Amino acid sequence: MTMENNLNDPGARVYTFVDEKNEGSSDNWWEKLCLRCHQEDPTPSWQPSWWTKLFPFPFFSTYRQTAQQLCIIMFFLLTWGILYAELGESVGLNGELLSMTFLVIAAYLIGWLWLKITTLPALIGMLVTGILFQNLNIIHMTDTYRKLNQDLRKVALVIILTRAGLGLDAAILRKHYVAVLQLGLLPWLVECVAISVTSHYLLGLPWIWGFLLGSMIASVSPAVVVPCLFRLRDVGYGVSKGIPTLLLAAAAIDDSISVAVFAIILNAMFSPGSVTFNIVKGPLSIIVGVLFGSLWGAMLAIIPEKGDIYMVPLRFLALFLGGLFALFISSLIGWSGAGPLAIVSSGFVAAYFWEKQGWVVNKNPVSNIFRILWIFFEPILFAFTGAQITISALDPEVIKMGAICLISCLLLRVIATFLVSFGCGLNKKEKLFIGVTWLAKATVQAALGPAALDLVNSGQTSGLPPSEEEQHSKALLAVSVLSVIISAPLGAILIAITGPKLLSKGDDSKNNDDIEVTQRIDTQL
Repeated sequence: MTMENNLNDPGARVYTFVDEKNEGSSDNWWEKLCLRCHQEDPTPSWQPSWWTKLFPFPFFSTYRQTAQQLCIIMFFLLTWGILYAELGESVGLNGELLSMTFLVIAAYLIGWLWLKITTLPALIGMLVTGILFQNLNIIHMTDTYRKLNQDLRKVALVIILTRAGLGLDAAILRKHYVAVLQLGLLPWLVECVAISVTSHYLLGLPWIWGFLLGSMIASVSPAVVVPCLFRLRDVGYGVSKGIPTLLLAAAAIDDSISVAVFAIILNAMFSPGSVTFNIVKGPLSIIVGVLFGSLWGAMLAIIPEKGDIYMVPLRFLALFLGGLFALFISSLIGWSGAGPLAIVSSGFVAAYFWEKQGWVVNKNPVSNIFRILWIFFEPILFAFTGAQITISALDPEVIKMGAICLISCLLLRVIATFLVSFGCGLNKKEKLFIGVTWLAKATVQAALGPAALDLVNSGQTSGLPPSEEEQHSKALLAVSVLSVIISAPLGAILIAITGPKLLSKGDDSKNNDDIEVTQRIDTQL
């Protein structure tokens, strides 16, 4: 670490961290553990002159990292304080909102520690935190705050889908559209059908409930897959064939289809209309969603004007609020499948036109705002999902059969991915690696897992007896949480282990265009 005087503030120092292997090595196990939690920042940073004396690195994090974490905690507490001032004792020290705030803060901190110590996705620690808070009776939600929980999960879903749309690169889709569709749709379809069949026979779910579960579980998680892929990319694995870029596009397609199909099936199950109309409404909602989203995204290329000094916040607000409008209104009028596709389409079309105006796809100011927003909503989504699991109320038979169903279908998906990836220009090892990559589940399962139970608790019915509906919806929630707990760490570990063994390392002059696009993609997902 090198030190320079700050000319504007003689009492402060500017610290620049450099990679000095000899200085960073130590035989002290505690220091090695701290180095895993507190990584050096390679960019120049300011910090008070007394900071390193009181909080020496690596036993404490840098001033910049500490300030970031304190800001996030402070924002949550300020939000609670504002609500307390307006709503009174309902959000006081004994109120539910404060306990929910503490749950989110604890989930963020435990997730961060989980990531630094194990290098596995932070969302696992956040999910487990929610389960612990619920089963240790630290938090209890009444119907009023359960509705707030539902709305916050919908906001998180809008963020997930918008980022998926912003991450789609039209140049990659044009060049590799066959491979993207093969890898994004066919493995998803195989796993969806497999989950539907196995859950019908192993969990006793009706066929329509089985397909509802399958459409949700079959989605892969970019939040787990992409960071793992880019760690491999940083040392050269898979870069020569643009595999990270290809998988990012395929994962976005996979997520979009999964959410749209889930919404269509759920809406058809709980809609009071005729069966024929609900069947026809499914394809129509897809068309309406894509058209609305495309028109909205195209409008954002000209409104606001590209030279406006407030262009970035205006574009963000238009895209974000348009996504919320599409999701909530489509649900209100009974066309739930249109909302998710409208969100993805608007992000994709907007990013396409913004690229023509000089913004890099997936690394523009609006994408960065959504990345920051996800920092807040990730612990909210996973902690609240975990908090709906009461271990004592779980049926051990459901957990056992659910685990068998998940593991067998995950293996089937690996095999299916290997078989359907013909013509993609990949060798056998790369096909196998992509199959392993598609194992991880997380974000979509957390966002959609409680959806059916929410409808049942609100009094809506699919035509089955209420006790059966509650049983099936709780089974869906349990299997969705189980899928995250099993597949997220398994996927992350297998990607890290198999990547160096199955992917080639080094550049390929014939694929420079893929390398250039790959290096442009930010690790925000």
